[in-house]
Amino acid sequence: MKLQTAVNAVFPPDCISCGAAVETEFGLCPDCWSETGFILGAACDSCGTPLPGVDPEPNLKCDECLMVARPWSKGRAVLTYSGTGRKLVLALKHGDRADVARAAGVWLARKAEDLIDANTVIVPIPLHWWRLFRRKANQSALLAQALANETHAFIMPDGLKRVRATTSQDGKGRTERFENLRDAIQPHPKRAHFLSGKTVLLVDDVMTSGATFAAATQACYDADAENVHVIALARVAKDT
Repeated sequence: MKLQTAVNAVFPPDCISCGAAVETEFGLCPDCWSETGFILGAACDSCGTPLPGVDPEPNLKCDECLMVARPWSKGRAVLTYSGTGRKLVLALKHGDRADVARAAGVWLARKAEDLIDANTVIVPIPLHWWRLFRRKANQSALLAQALANETHAFIMPDGLKRVRATTSQDGKGRTERFENLRDAIQPHPKRAHFLSGKTVLLVDDVMTSGATFAAATQACYDADAENVHVIALARVAKDT
């Protein structure tokens, strides 16, 4: 019997959401799994929001992405920001729950399978240094590292830099969100050359309006990136 198997027999691993016993580490129990809005069927090719339909189809666009030009090429999301999904995101962001990122790395890798190749650099959405000091960790960087661990893709954790301490996006409308992020994210002056000529995969915990991803995408192109894709652990969808 393997050591980890023996340990699990004595101390069963816990569900990362509710703490109930589960069979594998960093997993969800059946009840929490059923309450997690994994995006499994048709989805928007630009932002990942779920769309009607069971089978995924290429180049589908949601109403929002048909009206709003996205500066990045393709976008993916793992789950909707509701139910257990919202609980997991908040635990990762405010609860020092790095185990959530460990589990999410597997989910992100599956969603990003068609976005990653030998020319890809994974880059997390940066936090301003003051917010990072208060939170102790950048949840987007934890997710990006977990994704890199699963895919073995190259990661540049500080490829971008947030040069201005923006106010919270909560409660802001679309226009306010984009204005709040204007010129707030720039290429890191000592890391920009790692993005030049590369396909950058930006990673964040939640996508709402896409304002943060848009600002970061522009920063990647300012660093001469060849292409930019985005992926979020959770997508705020219209029906959530």
